[in-house]
Amino acid sequence: MRKHLLLTLLILAWGAMLSLQGQNRMQPDFRSPFDFPLLLSANFGELRPNHFHNGLDIKTGGVTGKPIYSVAEGYVSRVMVLHGGYGQALFVTHPNGFTSVYGHVVSFAPKIQEYVRKYQYEHETFVCDIRIEPDVLPIEKGEMIALSGNEGSSAGPHLHLELRRNDNGDYVDPMPYFRKYLKDDRPPVASLIGLYPVKGRGVVDGSSRRKLVGAGNLKQRFTAWGEIYTGIAAKDYMSGTSNFYGVHSVTLYVDSVQVFRSVTDEVSANENRMINSFIDYGEYAKTRRLVMRSYKAPGNSLRLLETDDARGIVTIDEERDYHFRYVLEDNFGNKRSYRFTVSGRRQDIPAYEPQAKWMLRWNQTNVVQEPGMNLIVPKAMVYEDTELDTRVVSDSGNISFDYVLDAGPAPLHGFCPLEIGVRRLPVADTTKYYIEQRVGKWKASVGGTYANGWVKATVRTLGTFSVQTDTVAPRITPLGRGTWRTNRNIRFRVSDAQTGIASYKVYVDGEFVLFGLKKGILVIQDPERIKKGVAHRLEVIVKDGCGNEAREEYEF
Repeated sequence: MRKHLLLTLLILAWGAMLSLQGQNRMQPDFRSPFDFPLLLSANFGELRPNHFHNGLDIKTGGVTGKPIYSVAEGYVSRVMVLHGGYGQALFVTHPNGFTSVYGHVVSFAPKIQEYVRKYQYEHETFVCDIRIEPDVLPIEKGEMIALSGNEGSSAGPHLHLELRRNDNGDYVDPMPYFRKYLKDDRPPVASLIGLYPVKGRGVVDGSSRRKLVGAGNLKQRFTAWGEIYTGIAAKDYMSGTSNFYGVHSVTLYVDSVQVFRSVTDEVSANENRMINSFIDYGEYAKTRRLVMRSYKAPGNSLRLLETDDARGIVTIDEERDYHFRYVLEDNFGNKRSYRFTVSGRRQDIPAYEPQAKWMLRWNQTNVVQEPGMNLIVPKAMVYEDTELDTRVVSDSGNISFDYVLDAGPAPLHGFCPLEIGVRRLPVADTTKYYIEQRVGKWKASVGGTYANGWVKATVRTLGTFSVQTDTVAPRITPLGRGTWRTNRNIRFRVSDAQTGIASYKVYVDGEFVLFGLKKGILVIQDPERIKKGVAHRLEVIVKDGCGNEAREEYEF
């Protein structure tokens, strides 16, 4: 008996050890990127314009320059330096199957900074995306790799930390791996519930229009008939901070049967823009409120959405009460539920009759043509069949007609080819032609190339489009010129009213000197390269999107 008991215990112990080893393989051990307690300003999956937030934003106490440490051993595989986006970002690839990404940093560790600077000077460029071989910049776990900053598209000092899979590049929620460094005992909170009748197939409270109700008013009864789906606006909160975050998991039950679930634990780059189908895009465009729809459009392939064959649509076809229950859950197991009742009541359902000139089919290539304009919307560029109105505005003095392309609040998933015919050529140099997009008072260049009477570009939002010319060079304005010789803080304001700044270079005494463009200001990156108290000749060259060049020389 004792031998049998001992053998059983040994087997159990061995099984536990193997299980632990398996868990260790499944769950890599990452250290904190900082040597102070972590607080987040944003989490993975938080809803953002055109994308899910793909990492954790870690607070740095409102200051820059905090040492950042590699969360695991590996090697620097990529460095990005951009004007926007990440600003400056470092990628460290690990043997555990992940790559960690550190964004918005103000500077890199000396050996990395030296490598990047060498590349920038050799190629005479500030902006770069450098892929690095494994044996060039090895990194130890806990090694200081950068200093935190506020570079690029950042609203305040912080570290943007990502985890990506090495095999496919997918973004993975870092929270499970860094949860031990954080505290959270606060559940998510909803603010709105939405009820959406399907066009031509359902009504809510006698209407074909959506109904948005405050989460505190759910005791009222709603009536419906036919096919409907619902949505919820909600935020999560964490201990020790007033910030709000995205909700990790949303589950909808109807009569205790799960009809929808979303779990923001992994997303690919190609899926990111599908957030525009996940949310009520029309409500967002109008009010900036983010309502997560418990519905999966036929052209939406987001893996984080789980539905049955009905794609989240609930059929109300019995005169009885249907009991809806939302369960919101965060990464720490904190939950909150919201319940409401929809009473089935037989009602007339108005027929759906499209009013627009065109119908964009989600599962086929669509060719939209007007005199002097061709728009191609490839398969899967809309998430469901979408009405498109077009209108041609004529003016004999214009280079082209104005083309109004209006799909209401419907988003496009990717870039679609657009070409517009040129009615006259007021400028002989055809490189000066571009397509301008206008939405209300906002206008911007979408680029374009002239060929055989047409200007061709790609667009991924709709609005009003026309051909314009840009023959005006950018403006260059020196800042603090009188102090350049003493403090070497050389700066310029640069701007372009039409096609934007495309490139720039600065030379001092004939030698390239690195400048970065930050919020319209060119700022010297290596002032130590300028000798103090010595006369210098400086040349700055700036080009816009149509190749117009401004060139200025200064002595200091």
